[in-house]
Amino acid sequence: MAYQQEISAWRPSVPGVREVFHAHYTEHTYPMHVHDAWTLLIVDDGAVRYDLDRHERGTPNDTVSLLPPQIPHNGSPVTARGFRKRVLYLDMTQLDAGLIGPAVDGPDLTDPLLRRRVGQLHTSLAYRGDELEAESRLALISQRLREHLRPRAIIDSAVPDRGVAHDLRDLLDERFREGTTLEEAARLLHAHPAHLVRAFSAAFGIPPHQYVTSRRVDLARRLLLDGQPPGEVATAAGFYDQSHLTRHFKRVLGIAPGRYARTGPLG
Repeated sequence: MAYQQEISAWRPSVPGVREVFHAHYTEHTYPMHVHDAWTLLIVDDGAVRYDLDRHERGTPNDTVSLLPPQIPHNGSPVTARGFRKRVLYLDMTQLDAGLIGPAVDGPDLTDPLLRRRVGQLHTSLAYRGDELEAESRLALISQRLREHLRPRAIIDSAVPDRGVAHDLRDLLDERFREGTTLEEAARLLHAHPAHLVRAFSAAFGIPPHQYVTSRRVDLARRLLLDGQPPGEVATAAGFYDQSHLTRHFKRVLGIAPGRYARTGPLG
């Protein structure tokens, strides 16, 4: 097989995420190296073997690998076809230094729900304008990682906090066009971000980011039917740009905004 290498890397505007890194390697071998951030790794095709703290590890069966900061590791493909991976580099606000030891002892986590959530986070990070969705997904991922590393810790209450859920809804309603970050909401409501997401979802049957998007789409529908062009509607309704509006509008209604505005009777 010919040597192949595909790399995509960017820094999203989401607190807690230092870098997003996607790569496809067929022959590349990482030498021993360290990072100053947590490395959250999923492999979509093939497999990776690596050494961490003088122990050989690997990524079989759709595991999620969490490599702690400041601990040397390497990496190489297991099969001739190489591997395709997606990586998030998370700063210390997501997982504190006290979890480095447990992560060294057990970096590879077999958890289908966590694996699915990490994949969903990568998808939301690929689009500008979906930062609230990415923040919400990251909060749940960080919490689940802490639960793996501290199995006896009580991270969150099992009983939904309906009071804070309604307070968050009021805040989102007030700011759905200009938007608010999950971090800011947590500060204003004096609650952990993951608790906000869980409480809101339990109370209303929809996660906060989806609630905000639906409010924006609802406003966009009215503005389009009033005759405003899609480009202006996108900004007025709180979307990042027209393509951001179109993607979510089609997801909700199955039709592009421009076509939607032309579906009414003529004259």
